[in-house]
Amino acid sequence: MKDIKKIIGYNLKYIRFKSNKSQEKFYEQFNLNPKYLACIERGEINIGVEFLQALADALKVNITELIIYDEKKIIKKKRIDERK
Repeated sequence: MKDIKKIIGYNLKYIRFKSNKSQEKFYEQFNLNPKYLACIERGEINIGVEFLQALADALKVNITELIIYDEKKIIKKKRIDERK
């Protein structure tokens, strides 16, 4: 089984990127430390279901888009990262 924290992180970063939100602008929505959400994107920490729903709401996506493993999204995200 894949690590759910990494899957959420990949999906979060991919969706945030596709919504044209920088990390800074995205972090402002939550009024949280940018390092905390960066850790989520890297799949380093566990988050609660309510917080996961809040992330989905902020991104205007269904919560399932954050938890479903999709190899195509992960490959695209890796390409995005390589461009940086």
